[in-house]
Amino acid sequence: MLAIEVENLSRVFNSLRAVDNVSFKVDAGEIFGFLGHNGAGKTTTIRMLSGRLLPSSGSGRVADCDIVAEQQRLKPLIGVVSEHQNLYERMSGRENLELAARLYSQSTQRIDEVLKQVDLLDRAKDKVQNYSNGMKQRLLIARSILHRPKIIFLDEPTRGLDPVVGREIRQLIVDMSKHGVTIFLTTHYMEEADQLCDRVAFLSEGRIVALDTPDNLKTVHGKHEVNVTLANSESRTINLDDPDAGREIQQLMSSGQVRTLHSAEATLEEVFIELAGRRLAE
Repeated sequence: MLAIEVENLSRVFNSLRAVDNVSFKVDAGEIFGFLGHNGAGKTTTIRMLSGRLLPSSGSGRVADCDIVAEQQRLKPLIGVVSEHQNLYERMSGRENLELAARLYSQSTQRIDEVLKQVDLLDRAKDKVQNYSNGMKQRLLIARSILHRPKIIFLDEPTRGLDPVVGREIRQLIVDMSKHGVTIFLTTHYMEEADQLCDRVAFLSEGRIVALDTPDNLKTVHGKHEVNVTLANSESRTINLDDPDAGREIQQLMSSGQVRTLHSAEATLEEVFIELAGRRLAE
């Protein structure tokens, strides 16, 4: 079953084609990574798919709703965590969720459930202005799942967070996916995408330049090498695409000099640089 289906979607601002004729599908329950440089069109795509921005051309269906013709039906079916923390700072965490609960006709019990899920129940009465950056991010996620959406759009959910809080957010994402929620994720952290995503799309200048599982992308586009450390601490790198690679490895093994031998798998970041032209963070 498809959660998202996009065909030839474009968005033009004056003469700038922010999103240029993109097409892709996302399965229900999938964690789908949408990766690209700043200005590549990621946030614009999320705004179109969540019904907050009309496309210039093309079509899209999200949660079986047309993103143009059925925006009101779509809104209760999705959650959005934008890269900007749009919370009411002078209100408590609970009050922020109570406001959202009224909009979605959710109970007080549900507020407690999501506060517990994001580990904020004991800080629920504190004003948001006294929250750490990580706590605010967890509150945003709590708000986005309050109404039990089928699909959640997460735009840079771990940006600027310390490693411990980042790990907590990633675990929340995995838990939501295990409960059948579809996750549409943008991130600048390639290791995070590699760890979390079932599939990733690379976006460059508004166009998708690659779409596959992280493992397939690394296998197809990455280097195929073996790193060998010898007994005298000498290191060698053997290119497995070289026709003599097998013979060279066999000779080294027969010599008894090999201390360690392991494959040098390409990273997802290296593949992205090859396909999109520069590092994600640049």
